[in-house]
Amino acid sequence: MDALTPAEQRELEGRMQKKQMKEFMNMYSNLVQRCFDDCINGFESKSLTSREESCVMRCVDKHMKGSQRLGDRFQEQNAAMAASGGLSGR
Repeated sequence: MDALTPAEQRELEGRMQKKQMKEFMNMYSNLVQRCFDDCINGFESKSLTSREESCVMRCVDKHMKGSQRLGDRFQEQNAAMAASGGLSGR
């Protein structure tokens, strides 16, 4: 593959950043929707009840820890594959 020009590199970096931001926003929106659906029971007041607030905090914490754990497992698998030569030649 030919080397990219500086302008092409900037274009590629810009597109990658936009894609990453879009993926992050989708993940964030899904998390908000999931925790809202699981925790918010009614609209009797403008503020959350203490029960709803603690539910949302647990929900977000659970999903963030799960996402971190998943990322850690992928890193471990990639490192194991790289160490065994599984990623070479691609």
